[in-house]
Amino acid sequence: MPINYDELLQSAATDMPYSYGDRETMLYNLGLGMSRDQLDPNELKYTFEEGLKTIPTMVSLFGGGNVLGKSGINFVMVVHGEQRIKLHQPLPYKADLLVDSRVIEALDKGPDKGAVVYTQTTTKLKDTGEPVSTSTSTIFARGDGGFGGPSGPAPVETHVIPDRAPDASCALSTRDDQALIYRLSGDRNPLHADPGFADAAGFPKPILHGLCTYGVACRAVLQTICDYDHTKITGFDARFSSPVFPGETVVTDMWVDGNIVSYRCRLKERDVVVINNGRCELAS
Repeated sequence: MPINYDELLQSAATDMPYSYGDRETMLYNLGLGMSRDQLDPNELKYTFEEGLKTIPTMVSLFGGGNVLGKSGINFVMVVHGEQRIKLHQPLPYKADLLVDSRVIEALDKGPDKGAVVYTQTTTKLKDTGEPVSTSTSTIFARGDGGFGGPSGPAPVETHVIPDRAPDASCALSTRDDQALIYRLSGDRNPLHADPGFADAAGFPKPILHGLCTYGVACRAVLQTICDYDHTKITGFDARFSSPVFPGETVVTDMWVDGNIVSYRCRLKERDVVVINNGRCELAS
């Protein structure tokens, strides 16, 4: 069934409840590799319940219903293209939220070139209605071009990396079992766990979740630029360009210009860029 553009843009879910606590926060942080050195007091603040801190990219997990479930998209051919988040307040380590999700645009790149679909998710505290986060996610539906929608312009701009040597770099190794830990935070796609499924999809072994690599990049900025102060990060954007295999080392190069940190992630072992056009916004 092809995408129906008008119906797709009406897809929405409103005031969906979502709750998490210290267990979910600690599990997410462990899934990004925090406290590999359990004696590091800075990292223990992210994996121990006393004075627990959050990594801002955790808001990318907060879902409000599957607004694309009846879209006609062939999900076998879908890849995650971009992820953007904006924090309206420091992320609490536990909360009861209400979540709104909607499709904001769908671009038709042609019958043989696929479609690009943009969804936006906003969260607020259930008790007070205070806004917590806004997330924009982009998927590339490789098998769904030619549905008759507009070809552009994109509703979001691509951030440009400065043309100079990076101001800082941070290398973070991933564990061989990191995808198995990260998937317990919600994404049970067998592509990240089942070798047979990964082989059928064209990979020699299960790959790391793109949003896990995204979180590792945030962790790199957090420890390198922000001195482990999660409240300094108010926005974090990324464009995914290549998969990571668990066990590889993600090197995050960073450029600092005022309260904007541009970043790019590459693999130490294969010299492949896995996240590009990264932009982190710091609190003024």
